[in-house]
Amino acid sequence: MSRILSATLLVAAIFAAACSPKTADDGKLTIAVIPVGTTHSFWKTVEAGALKAGEEEGVEVIWKGAVREDSREEQIKIIEDFIAKGVDGIVLAPMDDVAIRRSVSEAIDEGIPVVLFGTGLQDETGTVSFVATDNFQAGRMAGERLAELVGETGRIVLLRYSEGNASTTQREEGFLAAIADHPGLTVLSSDQFAGVTAETAQTKAENLIGRFRSSDDPGFDGIFAPNEPSAFGTMRAIQDAGLADQVHFVGFDSSDGLLAGIEDGSVKALVVQDPHNIGYLGALTMIKHLKGEDVEKRIDTGATITDAASFINPGE
Repeated sequence: MSRILSATLLVAAIFAAACSPKTADDGKLTIAVIPVGTTHSFWKTVEAGALKAGEEEGVEVIWKGAVREDSREEQIKIIEDFIAKGVDGIVLAPMDDVAIRRSVSEAIDEGIPVVLFGTGLQDETGTVSFVATDNFQAGRMAGERLAELVGETGRIVLLRYSEGNASTTQREEGFLAAIADHPGLTVLSSDQFAGVTAETAQTKAENLIGRFRSSDDPGFDGIFAPNEPSAFGTMRAIQDAGLADQVHFVGFDSSDGLLAGIEDGSVKALVVQDPHNIGYLGALTMIKHLKGEDVEKRIDTGATITDAASFINPGE
């Protein structure tokens, strides 16, 4: 074989290796799945779904996320670490719809495809797909259910979650849009943020109760919180204030504590996503893309209403 031909084949081999998907040491494709957080039960169920997809498809799924759901710097570092490791793909739930965009662009520029799941970005240009609940519509569902519970006239409070979180912002806007369809309902407060833990949410909800309550009047008739920690903290504040029979509370997402709240009446309804399906389809969408299959640009994982009438113990 001539030296020129050998050199040509060597260059071709190097080029092919550079363009091929990177794999783990055992030959498997490797994808990183980065959630908004890791402590709440919602994200633990998402993790189970993502790991299941990897197991079924013979792909290594690495799950890693920040401890706190407002630690943007930590999530950015996690993304950058996975870029440096050269994973085949990143499945990401960005905790900020603007601040995380630069890291996503860096991954794409390095040839690492990105699937967004659970929550999105203001600019999703270059990403493979967005796998999530239709959060605006889910927020509308919450608003319509609260309007049914309160009636034609009433006072409404929205306790928001955290600034910059795209999914909860969309739920909050969907909720307000639904309430606006009922002219007899008045929104007393919609500018307070629960923070990222159940403890901070409980404190904010207690402050709202203290702000509006007077003698035997709770001061408002209905309240909505848009995710698991904000809902759990709000429920605890309502319980501690003895207002479960006076205030209609609609929450979002599910946990053992929130389901117990439905049973005892302190939670009137929950808009429930399918976190296992979000994790499963998020990882599966990336795997299909890496294997050369066509995937949809937007995949809706669905949401339903759970209340006392429809409640079924998931352990049964």
